[in-house]
Amino acid sequence: MKKLLISFLMFLLPSLSMAAGGGYPLDSVDLDLTDKAALQRGAKLFVGSCMGCHSAKYQRWNRMGKDLGISDQQLLDNFIFDGSKVGDHMTSSIDPVDAATWFGASPPDLTLVSRVRGNDWLYTYMRSFYKDESRPWGVNNAVFPDVGMPHILQGLQGLADPVWRTEKVGDKEIKVLDRLQMTQPGSMSVAEYDATVKDLVTFLSYIGEPVQLERQRLGVWVILFLMVLLAFSYLLKKEFWRDVH
Repeated sequence: MKKLLISFLMFLLPSLSMAAGGGYPLDSVDLDLTDKAALQRGAKLFVGSCMGCHSAKYQRWNRMGKDLGISDQQLLDNFIFDGSKVGDHMTSSIDPVDAATWFGASPPDLTLVSRVRGNDWLYTYMRSFYKDESRPWGVNNAVFPDVGMPHILQGLQGLADPVWRTEKVGDKEIKVLDRLQMTQPGSMSVAEYDATVKDLVTFLSYIGEPVQLERQRLGVWVILFLMVLLAFSYLLKKEFWRDVH
């Protein structure tokens, strides 16, 4: 029993440390994976703005088209620009060696990024770039400090300046990012840009698990089946033990 308790605590500690960890606060986002219009807008933004560097190599074009209500011809006309076939995986045409030279590391595949990072993290990350002349691309990120990625949607959002505050830790004073203040507006309002990022995160959540809606639907039936099975099992148990004193 003691060993079991120790094993459980060791399993739990990483989760507790993550929950208690600091860092920039994340904004919550409520996604609707049944909204095909949002998924289509997110797919268009992903292909047009993200796939120049990132891939989604565990997803196929025609699977995305089938789930999002996009025909094969529409995929070829509006989404596939590198000569790929609709049955191919969604890979980027960037050379990994060149990418590592330009960005310091090869851009990661984004198929599972929503499952690894979480939707709230992605939503906040894409809205938290700020001006930092010390960085190679002139920007930094409040959620992912010193990230090598440029602010690819800067034309839409604009660029913010960081506002710092000083905190005392022991005998030392440290500079902490307090908030971001928009100083160079983009082509979108704050509400429009937030909605655009939400569409992108919705699409990333979808490709992370394309069957999640089906899984949730089946989960309800599985639970109902188990409840019925439990009832019959209880009645069967009573019948078996009826004459046992």
